[in-house]
Amino acid sequence: MSDDRTRRGSPDRDRIDIHDPDEVRNWTESLGVSREELERAVQAAGDRADQVREYLRGRAS
Repeated sequence: MSDDRTRRGSPDRDRIDIHDPDEVRNWTESLGVSREELERAVQAAGDRADQVREYLRGRAS
């Protein structure tokens, strides 16, 4: 999803904006985690979705 709603173009689906409630809801549902878990993962791994997924996979092992 685009971080800047004034810019037209394709959404930035590769990044997670934890300050956007819609994105947080979508990512928590998609990844099957709580908001707190998502925030910890973004803090630890960065805001790139692939890195967050990898981080969460590592935590589940």
